[in-house]
Amino acid sequence: MSSSEQRRRQLAREKFERQQKRREEARRRNKRIIAIVAASVAVVAVISVSAFVVAGRDDDKDKGSDAAASQSPSPEPSKSESKAPLPPMKIDKKATYTMSLKTTQGDIAFAMDAAKTPQTVNSFKALADKGYFDATKCHRLTTQGIFVLQCGDPKGDGTGGPGYNIPDENLDALGKAGADGSVTYPPGTVAMANTGQPDSGGSQYFLVYKETKLPPTYTPFGTMDKASLKAVEAIGKAGVEGDQPDGPPKKAVTVEKASVEKD
Repeated sequence: MSSSEQRRRQLAREKFERQQKRREEARRRNKRIIAIVAASVAVVAVISVSAFVVAGRDDDKDKGSDAAASQSPSPEPSKSESKAPLPPMKIDKKATYTMSLKTTQGDIAFAMDAAKTPQTVNSFKALADKGYFDATKCHRLTTQGIFVLQCGDPKGDGTGGPGYNIPDENLDALGKAGADGSVTYPPGTVAMANTGQPDSGGSQYFLVYKETKLPPTYTPFGTMDKASLKAVEAIGKAGVEGDQPDGPPKKAVTVEKASVEKD
């Protein structure tokens, strides 16, 4: 491979990671704003008590804002931040499972080995069983340097999540990192998106449709079958809105129904 091609891929990887971090920083800024507003509301409420004014009609709205903010994975929650626990372990850790996605661009399915990624598989089954992924968009496609379709965000903008974090798993599955700090994620790989921090996965995942080099920090937990890979390749070939290298896919992808079944 030419040095210019290696450099192009390195720049693409770095851009991918910067964007992940920017999304997390934006989420944190929003949470700080919410905290400031909440503090202001609390002060007003205290003052209002002396005038026998009953406060609280906006409490539900504030709780809704806090809940929305907590939907995003948070690798470093503050001491005052409540964080949802991982779902109870209910899968068979010795079994394989298949996640099936009925999408507007065709059916996509991938096998998951619970022995290698038990927490990830258990979380995806728990979320799928309650319809969490239904009617969600695959919000991001990349077409230069790295080649992935990113899905799993109920908000559809890259900031959503289930309110808890899944620990990293199976990070050595793709071998040791090379001199450039990356490993190869083969076409058909399904891996967890994260914020760039350890153990910060939530519900977002990405489908690799062409050989992609990334740091070995994204949990690989699934493998698409040939028909599914072909469907994702077609989405990738159509490109990104506005002919950009990174953004919403031109072929809009909505997961109409997601299910996870034991093989």
